[in-house]
Amino acid sequence: MTGVASGQQVPVLAVAGGTASGKSTLAEELVRHDPETVGLIHLDDFYVPAHDPVRGVRTRSASGADTLDWNHPGSIDEGAAVAAVDALTTGGLCRLVVVEGLFALTLPAVVARATWRVYVDTPDDIRLARKILRKIDVLGQDPGLSLRNYLLSGRERHAEYVAPSRARADLVLDGTASAEVMLSAVHLLMAGARAQPLAV
Repeated sequence: MTGVASGQQVPVLAVAGGTASGKSTLAEELVRHDPETVGLIHLDDFYVPAHDPVRGVRTRSASGADTLDWNHPGSIDEGAAVAAVDALTTGGLCRLVVVEGLFALTLPAVVARATWRVYVDTPDDIRLARKILRKIDVLGQDPGLSLRNYLLSGRERHAEYVAPSRARADLVLDGTASAEVMLSAVHLLMAGARAQPLAV
């Protein structure tokens, strides 16, 4: 693929799903297959600063610490995220912009810009296991803290803000499928085929 003229709007693929559902893996696979012209935006990069006294939603961690609520859409700087999307869609360097994150189908301004909407649906137990393993492997974090935070607010936040966004998706993917299977289904969607939700 080649880029498009500066100022010309390019399509946006929004990819949502719960924590550790596989949405980031899918988004990164899309970029890997065409790194020259696919732009990727991680909504995780647009949380307000953790110690901002004004913006964001605060909560109390299972550790007792006051912290930013990472599972609430109100903790994302939606304006900054949308500005980044708009910059990529009009910059002339991309032919596709992929926006991935918990709230890619929750934040109204992101949803409004999406040409295609994908939800990666993965059973809660698998997502939780993946998250805990990631916390152990990457951060060396006590798995007990992750479990307590999940029970304290993570599970509830997912049910309130993330899971309902599945209804906005043009395509629902099984997050336990291989990256290749998910990628193929997304390519069919973007090619104009009427893809059905996967159960593989």
